[in-house]
Amino acid sequence: MTARELAMNVLTQVEQEGAYSNLLLNTALQKASLEKGDAGLATELVYGTISRLNTLDYFLDRFVKKGTAKLQPWVRALLRLSLYQIVYLDRIPDHAVVSEAVNLAKRRGHQGISGMVNGVLRSILRQKEELVIPDNLSPADQISLRHSHPKWLVERWIEQYGEDTAEAICKANNEPPAVSIRVNTTMISRDALLEEMNSRGFEAVSSELSPYGIIVKSGGNMAHTEWYKDGMISIQDESSMLVAEVVDPEPGMRVLDCCAAPGGKTAHMGELMKDDGLIIANDLHAHKQKLIAEQAERLGLDRIKTVTGNALDLAQTYEPASFDRVLLDAPCSGLGVIRRKPDLKWVKTPEDIGEIASLQRELLQSVSTLVRPGGVLVYSTCTIEPGENEGAVAAFLADNPNFEVADNENGSISRIMKNALPKGGGVQILPQHFHSDGFYIIRLRRLS
Repeated sequence: MTARELAMNVLTQVEQEGAYSNLLLNTALQKASLEKGDAGLATELVYGTISRLNTLDYFLDRFVKKGTAKLQPWVRALLRLSLYQIVYLDRIPDHAVVSEAVNLAKRRGHQGISGMVNGVLRSILRQKEELVIPDNLSPADQISLRHSHPKWLVERWIEQYGEDTAEAICKANNEPPAVSIRVNTTMISRDALLEEMNSRGFEAVSSELSPYGIIVKSGGNMAHTEWYKDGMISIQDESSMLVAEVVDPEPGMRVLDCCAAPGGKTAHMGELMKDDGLIIANDLHAHKQKLIAEQAERLGLDRIKTVTGNALDLAQTYEPASFDRVLLDAPCSGLGVIRRKPDLKWVKTPEDIGEIASLQRELLQSVSTLVRPGGVLVYSTCTIEPGENEGAVAAFLADNPNFEVADNENGSISRIMKNALPKGGGVQILPQHFHSDGFYIIRLRRLS
């Protein structure tokens, strides 16, 4: 199996079954055991083709007589990934792309299909200079095709953030995500670990966003290092690292993490509490509860208790006003993490956003009863959708005068405001602000 064939198979399955590309790709790579370079190419082709889907189809439709929609799914996938290489990858010679595609078409189909694939790709090469987005399109159409996002989403972001910011969001979503790790400061300081990493040939720098973060520019898979196995580090996005810092839990406190999986923020709170106190980490799914417990064990954190259940039932399970800190990292549309999950932009609908926003409001109302007077409730999401963020919080505050927006005593929110957007008393990080995930975080205090 070649890298291109593997990519074609994964792309076909993603389209036909609606499966997640990352899960299918990981499974396919494990079975195929490709060389490192080929595995890298297959990964680039899968994610790159999905990221650029509507732009690739826009160009292909000029060259495929009946249009790409009429093709067999595997032929469509083959043409898309071939065009992706021609347009977006400069290290692969065009003739090699065509020859590989024709060979694959011969193996998988018949003479007629391989002839069509050959004809389409050779026509594209002859007219390569003409593969441009016309100037006479509307701003939303231009952004949608230039940066490969669904038009409805681009229009939504233009309305919410303005044209320039909407384009910057779309552009940032197509950039590869940075590799970032969080240092377990109960074991080692960030400076000491940085020194150790750089002395061992890793290229690593401090995160500007989080005092616990390190950006790893090169050096290998961090999950395979001794530092990871020994619990000195966790792999976590920089924006996500801010959440525990905003919760600001202290040793000895009683803390509830309502939707905790996969456990990165839970573990970070445990580290900030010096493993002194109690964290109840709840998640809806039993298999995810296991992930949180494994994280805690790897990091040497004994004061995390994992439980399974619907977060809406927590108010019946625990005494009212029985927690010093409650974190609601709410289920959301995930529109802040498109860079990591390119499939998201093609499968989400405006209806999905409306449905999840009403669930978030219900959750906020329910878990707020568990915060003690003087205690803190932190609400966070990995989306950039105002209705799920400041809109949900404004509705909650209007119904709950016994809560207010809390000062952020340790300064973590004010530290990032120079780039991020103040929204409803919280902070909205967009993907282009720090080259990290889009996130919303707000800190609320219960008065009585």
